[in-house]
Amino acid sequence: MGVAGDTFRFCPAKELERQAAGQEWLIDSLWGKSAVGLIGGQPKCCKSWLGLDMAISVASATPCMGRFQVKSPGPVLVFLAEDGCAAVRKRIEAICGHRGLDINLLELYVITEQAIRLDLAGDQQRLEATLKVLRPKLLVLDPLVRLHCGDENSAADISLLLGFLRQLQRTYDTAIVLVHHASKKHRAQPGQALRGSSDLHAFGDSNAYLARKDDRIVLTLEHRSARPLDPFDVQLVAKDDGSAAHLEVVAADQPSTPSSLLPDRLLPLLINAGKPLTRTCIREKLGINNHKLGDTLIDLENKGAIVRSPKGWSVATHPLSLKTTENLCR
Repeated sequence: MGVAGDTFRFCPAKELERQAAGQEWLIDSLWGKSAVGLIGGQPKCCKSWLGLDMAISVASATPCMGRFQVKSPGPVLVFLAEDGCAAVRKRIEAICGHRGLDINLLELYVITEQAIRLDLAGDQQRLEATLKVLRPKLLVLDPLVRLHCGDENSAADISLLLGFLRQLQRTYDTAIVLVHHASKKHRAQPGQALRGSSDLHAFGDSNAYLARKDDRIVLTLEHRSARPLDPFDVQLVAKDDGSAAHLEVVAADQPSTPSSLLPDRLLPLLINAGKPLTRTCIREKLGINNHKLGDTLIDLENKGAIVRSPKGWSVATHPLSLKTTENLCR
């Protein structure tokens, strides 16, 4: 690599470093090694849950959403600007509880500052100094709108911010995930629905888009250097008491059941079980969306057809409820 006076560094093409054959992955098929990009989607589509799931997966070398193997594990740094430290810990503990991980052994680091503005020189210097110390495999910043003072619709403002993040990625060989909001308008490509400058869509080496369709959440992937998987459904699930909340992939062979037909499957299951069934057990036996199941359980409970106990759900036994259950099963 030669330098001549005040010129830029340059070298003959034959001396350029060779790229490894094929896409290298941080998380297999989900996020490229040292890739920058966005998790985009409308509010309440589990964007933060996906970012944190990726972070814990890389830090613990466990599969993301129970499906995608981590290829390059190591330390991870996250900043969740819209959640207090206690809320962040609760989410981390929920995912760890599901996977049987010890939070004390996790190489996951959380920035605890009240605010960060990455278009300010001082905060840029502090973030770079933090990366220099930790050398994380992954940096998760959530959400983009809380990370700068500029206009997200301004290509000039956004390009300066993205340029800084690209420089960090190249200097410290770290993958960077930005969580960002999308508009509600339908677009031919999910990336075109991202709020703000079109530079955001062009920025990503790997991108993930979450969209709610009826009661489903669909995850669409996009990679600069690899063919993405076909879109697939994910869901946020938890135990009956709300603990161990986590994202998981909905199996392709699990048909989506219309809400109107759920009682026809749920009530016979509870009747034939002969004992209370937990929500987790019901969901696994019926192979249905957790959110849809929760709504149906509450509706049937309000109608007096089923009852909840510490051991789980069962059909009601008093005469009026039995009549309600019989009518619902017809």
